[in-house]
This record gives sequence, structure tokens and C-alpha cells, in this order.
Amino acid sequence: MDLVEEVVPLADRELAVLRPRDADGLIDDHAFEEDEFLPYWAQLWPSGVALARVIAARALKGARVLEIGCGLGLPSLAAARAGGRVLATDWSPTAIELLRDNADRNGVALDAEVVSWTEPAALLARAPFQLVLAADVLYERRSVPVLAELLPRLGGEVLLADPGRPPLEGFLECLGPVWARPPIYRLR
Repeated sequence: MDLVEEVVPLADRELAVLRPRDADGLIDDHAFEEDEFLPYWAQLWPSGVALARVIAARALKGARVLEIGCGLGLPSLAAARAGGRVLATDWSPTAIELLRDNADRNGVALDAEVVSWTEPAALLARAPFQLVLAADVLYERRSVPVLAELLPRLGGEVLLADPGRPPLEGFLECLGPVWARPPIYRLR
């Protein structure tokens, strides 16, 4: 895989992450036909950067933190650097492998595992987490009911970063007025 380094400033520090140069080049027609898998993980999305910046300003001091759909894991890296005990999860083994490499490159300790939010038993067994992070996870409407049911069950505080994609409105409707509004949605 052809990787490029991107440096992201966060508070008084920065994180240097390797990411695929061409995410579209990773599209596998067979994987898409089998389970509609697209390499969303391979982008450094603006919502992930925004969430990482919010997290970098916190003192997490040993808090148990979970990121679902972590992709490149910038919020997870920021949370670990802020003192959190982080579990970063994604359904792409390649994403998890690259996140582990990026954690090592940045001197950050975290756990990273392949987990799908459609099969969350392993996550629920470890819940509750003090902080749950999700950035750019509402790409498709089929994710709305799954995440609306799962996120409140995972922990106390949930931070969701989304640029306002169409599925967001349905997601917020599912959960009603328990979410504070942008730029980062917070489950109260």
C-alpha cells in the first residue's frame, strides 16, 4: 500500500499519521459485492480531526475510552495521548494494523481490535466505557438504527462528530432530545 504522512496539529502537540495516498484505489469490487465494504477507514476525515482536537484538550487520566469505526484512529490517538486507556475498533483489519503502526510511530499506547458494530457482543461485555468516540460513522442509512441502539449502551458520555450527512438527521430523530448540538454531538 502506498502511504503518505499527514501531520495534524492538536492543541500544543501534533500527531503524524500514515494514510493511504489513494483511498479510492483500495475499493475492492468483490468485498463490496459480499458485504458492501468500502474503505471509509482510509481517509483522514475532517470530523475525525475535529473530534481529535476536542479530545486533545481534555485530561482523561486513566478514563476508559472506546472509539468505534476508528478508521485511521486520530481521535483514539489523541485520547491516549491525553491519558485515556483507549480501545479503538474498526471492522477493517487493515485499518487496525495501520492504527497500531501509527500509535507506535507517535509513542502512544492503545489497544486496537477488529470489531463490527453490527456484532457488538465483545464491546458490550467490556462496557461501560467512560467516554465513547465516533467520528464520521453515519455514511449510510442502514447504520442509523444499529448505532442509535448501540451507542447509549456503551458508556456514559458519547461524542459523535459528523459533517451533517443525510443519515445524521434520522439518527438524531431516533434518540430524541438527548443529544447536544454541533459541532460535536454529545449524548447527555
